[in-house]
Amino acid sequence: MSPLLLFIFLSALGLGTTITFASSHWFMAWMGLEVNTLAIIPLMTFQPHPRAVEAATKYFLIQATAAAVLLMATTTNAWYSGEWNINCLTHTPSIILATLALTMKIGIAPLHLWLPEVMQGLNLFAALILATWQKLAPIILLMQISPKPCTALMTLGLLSVLVGGWGGLNQTQIRKLMAYSSIAHMGWILSIMSFSPHLALLALLTYILMTMTALLSFKLSKSVKINILALTWSKNPTLALIIMLVLLSLGGLPPLTGFMPKLLILTELIYQDLPLFATLMALTALLSLFYYLRLCYIILLTTSPNTNQAKAPWRLIPNTKSMTIALTSALSTALLPFTPLLLVLTMTH
Repeated sequence: MSPLLLFIFLSALGLGTTITFASSHWFMAWMGLEVNTLAIIPLMTFQPHPRAVEAATKYFLIQATAAAVLLMATTTNAWYSGEWNINCLTHTPSIILATLALTMKIGIAPLHLWLPEVMQGLNLFAALILATWQKLAPIILLMQISPKPCTALMTLGLLSVLVGGWGGLNQTQIRKLMAYSSIAHMGWILSIMSFSPHLALLALLTYILMTMTALLSFKLSKSVKINILALTWSKNPTLALIIMLVLLSLGGLPPLTGFMPKLLILTELIYQDLPLFATLMALTALLSLFYYLRLCYIILLTTSPNTNQAKAPWRLIPNTKSMTIALTSALSTALLPFTPLLLVLTMTH
């Protein structure tokens, strides 16, 4: 793909999300979501592989279905209430349909089955956009329409954490594993959304930061399967260490950045007099932690027996610029001491 086309499609992605952020009218928000969907499909298929075309087709059908349901829900609400404003979604069936449509767009359980299959068919760059940027607009809309408190969102959040942890246990493909990681983290965000939107926003931003670092590191090491990760230490020990720290941060281990949103969410749930729900969330998070630890074990404590004796690729200096990974990895692992500052920033916005 030429740089001009890449710039156009990336600009369209930013434009679609900005339209959704800035709109107070449901039709404008819906139009922003559609611009987002249409902009990412060429990025999914710029390498004309049959698997990529299949993934893009599945993604388009799912997003089109969710968009149709969302448009029907908002039109029905306007029919009954006479309001197209996002904050005036008061018709109960419309709220249910709009919530289901937005959760389908994100890939929340039980409407998650498309996400691992689509991410598996994409290259790591398109998978990075799908797992991070494409979550922003639907989650912002969910924050605006979710009632307080919302038992349905809490239930979907707990189910997503359970499915995201359980589904990733037997995966050998990194992109599928990151898809289940995305489902689990979206569950954490949904569980706290109706009580504390600023905590949900903080958890979303830290998730995007950690996932971007992990996928960029996998792209740099050219790892798409778990067994390829065993070569990372031989090729680039520094990159292997970065991947290990970022994965542990995704798992939520202290003193890394990923521990911050989980601790704050569990604290807020206990403060809301939901200790049993907080306990279930913490226990189901152990499932995700298991496959993160398995990846760390493969990266650092195993060596691939299939070493090529004729050519030693780990002795070659890679020509890929890694400044972005250096910055994002530092933020993905060392933001825990700045928790009070980040809380103040998210609450003021």
